[in-house]
Amino acid sequence: MYDDFYGLSGRPFQLTPDPAFYFESISHRKALSYLSYGLAQGEGFIVITGEVGAGKSTLVAHLTSTVDPERLTVGQVVTSKLDGEEIIHVVAQCFGLDIEGHDKASALGAIEGFLHDEARAGRRCLLVVDESQNMAISALEELRMLSNFQLGSHPLLQTLLLGQPEFRTTLQTHPNLEQLRQRVIATHHLDAMEASEVEPYIKHRLSRVGWRDNPSFDQGVFAELYEATRGIPRRINQLANRLLLLGAVEQRSRIDEMMLRTVLAEIADDNISNAVAPAAQTPGEAAEPEKPEAESTGQPAAPAFDSKLVEAMLSARDARIAELQQAVVELSHGLEDGLSAAHAPAIEALAERLGQIEAKMAEQERAIRHTLTMLIEWIESDASRSMAA
Repeated sequence: MYDDFYGLSGRPFQLTPDPAFYFESISHRKALSYLSYGLAQGEGFIVITGEVGAGKSTLVAHLTSTVDPERLTVGQVVTSKLDGEEIIHVVAQCFGLDIEGHDKASALGAIEGFLHDEARAGRRCLLVVDESQNMAISALEELRMLSNFQLGSHPLLQTLLLGQPEFRTTLQTHPNLEQLRQRVIATHHLDAMEASEVEPYIKHRLSRVGWRDNPSFDQGVFAELYEATRGIPRRINQLANRLLLLGAVEQRSRIDEMMLRTVLAEIADDNISNAVAPAAQTPGEAAEPEKPEAESTGQPAAPAFDSKLVEAMLSARDARIAELQQAVVELSHGLEDGLSAAHAPAIEALAERLGQIEAKMAEQERAIRHTLTMLIEWIESDASRSMAA
């Protein structure tokens, strides 16, 4: 794994939100200002939108890591494809409430009682709802109704809604959300990073795991990373992760533009391969049932991998090398005999054969490197799932 090869204390470009790696881009700084203002109001709704991978969840993770738990209790809803009935029970669960009977009235009563208890203990409550664009309109209305809970004249619950750009459109235009719109006290759209922020972002995350300029980076890598990702942090993480994997496989101490182009080409090949339809079935052959995704862990299924495949590929590569060496010996013998006209056809045939073998070796080398990269990624993802379990 590349963290061992480069002497890093951890993986700097993991895709899960981690407040320890929070990087305050210009857009994040603005969003944090709006969040701070909204939280200071202590009521209503705060709305943060942004593209997939723009860093909304990381921003909230950073925010919640800095608040005093004695003053603010935070509940988070991460499964938001819910209707009005379901959202109430999920909100109760995220605040640690066990509802007997599982009916809506009991859940509402338990939530109100919890909010009152927290207020008497001097704590405010914040509900964070991720992926809000997936929620039914009825669920959003139920959240608005929860904001009606008060102790005297003081509201008991404040809600932070995170969503993709389409959620902003829904919130602004849907005729049934007028009352919710009136309770939004702060809103911000999280933009991607600027081109000048990619280099400090990469180096910031690396420095969090003990990076000491190994590997180093050609300056052009950062500009090409921006062009390939348009400044979206999660996309940058994906490419940087693959770059370091490639660097470790090839034992490189410097990352250059050619390596980035290799990674981009491999990703493009992967996408094309995944898009190809399965081969047609032979008559009478039953289709193999589709394997379900690993929904329980939230992780993608590990790629099928056979160690015998690597052994076969390496054996084939060795055979190509031996064949090339024999061809070189034959060519050298021909040169010793002199470059007469009689030997010219044989030499030309050997040269053509050398070119074919070199092309096959290059293809084989690329396949082996790609397979090893898949193996490393599978090992790392499997280790992450084991730790999470």
